[in-house]
Amino acid sequence: MSNKSTRRRFLGQSAALGTAFWVGGQTQVKASTSALQSLSAACVGVGGKGGSDSSHIAEQGVKLVGLCDVDEGTLTKKGREFPDAEKFTDFREMLDKLGSKVDIVTVSTPDHTHAAAAVRAMKMKKHVYCQKPLTWSIREARMMREVAAEQGVITQMGNQGTSEDGLREAVEVIRSGAIGDCSEVHLWTNRPVWPQGIGRPDGADEVPKTLNWDAWIGPAAMRPYKEGVYHSFNWRGWVDFGTGALGDMACHTANMPVMALELWDPIAVTAVKNPGIFAGETFPGSTMLMFEFPARNGLKPCKFFWYDGGNLPSEELTSKLPEGFQKRIAKQRAGEGKTSGALVVGSKGMLFSPDDYGAKYELLGEGFENYKVPEQSLPRIPFKGGNDQRQKWEFVSTIRGEYKPGTMSNFGYAGRLTETILVGNLAVRAGEGQRIEWDAKELKSTNLPELNQFVQREYREGWTL
Repeated sequence: MSNKSTRRRFLGQSAALGTAFWVGGQTQVKASTSALQSLSAACVGVGGKGGSDSSHIAEQGVKLVGLCDVDEGTLTKKGREFPDAEKFTDFREMLDKLGSKVDIVTVSTPDHTHAAAAVRAMKMKKHVYCQKPLTWSIREARMMREVAAEQGVITQMGNQGTSEDGLREAVEVIRSGAIGDCSEVHLWTNRPVWPQGIGRPDGADEVPKTLNWDAWIGPAAMRPYKEGVYHSFNWRGWVDFGTGALGDMACHTANMPVMALELWDPIAVTAVKNPGIFAGETFPGSTMLMFEFPARNGLKPCKFFWYDGGNLPSEELTSKLPEGFQKRIAKQRAGEGKTSGALVVGSKGMLFSPDDYGAKYELLGEGFENYKVPEQSLPRIPFKGGNDQRQKWEFVSTIRGEYKPGTMSNFGYAGRLTETILVGNLAVRAGEGQRIEWDAKELKSTNLPELNQFVQREYREGWTL
């Protein structure tokens, strides 16, 4: 690998195939399908990200027997690609009818229906691939990992950066002590790119005949349909359906430092900058959050700062980033576009990743000119392809029993990651400057009990887990 400058070295693109097993707290399960046995799948949500999720699963030799989407137009379009798959607009009907014919279920719907579909499938002993964030609520994340362990199924959450060699190598570098004791992590994103900070519109529009609005609402409280307001993309900003910029992107951006530093179970979260939930309906346009983590397994206490909606770390920190990225930051401060990044601050130096996925990284500080990466301790995925396809290969090959290290973003890991991140949205509800003391074991705030109603939701009749 070549130097980028005398102070920095670009790392993170090694292609070596690892043989080590990854140990990340996942329950070890055995694949229930012979390597010689064909696999079949039913896909819940086949538009947007669900379009590539279903296609990538099929690329791994899995037969798609069921397609489900609330939008008949989307369903018809995907059905042309898989003409033999039966089509549905309600995943409950699909799983009831095709359950005995299905080995795998993919869930690529808005956040608020992830758990309803995935838990139902896992209780039917189906292996599940579910998009990020794993769930809409904190308690659902706990339930997802518990049910996965109880049922002994193979699982994977769709944070594709996990499949990158660069992310896994960055984790090894931090764990090796290369940058010393880590006291702070700073994560920022260019999201939201959808409306937030708005109230619910008045009135109602006629529901299109091609849209199953009842199934789209799912477990949430029923509300009138409004053209272009919720379906098909803008749902992320609405608190009843999405999890805002934090829920959408932190499962990517925080993934590498959380894995490296065991940033589970914060003891407190504070919304440092926070306009608050708007009219009880949408997340604010921008936030800055601070998570506090105690000493854990020999690691020093650490603070994790999250910035969205254009907020950035201090100029003192951003002035230490690579020169090219500093120019991008300067443009952002001038109102010209937004950036994403992750900066891990240690006592010996810093590790910087210039995007949301942790796939590339650089070491910042003195003495890294001739740095050699530590001995590999995490497995590398041997399949060549995009990170999304590599993650699907890892998932399907684990089910077949052909890939022994297993899925890295399994629900045991992904559930803990999602639990950790979604506590931040409680802080957004609490108000600016209010420190939430958090009991992660019991999933409750100990100093602001009025927030505990948002740890889970009342499910609409017919959609309970």
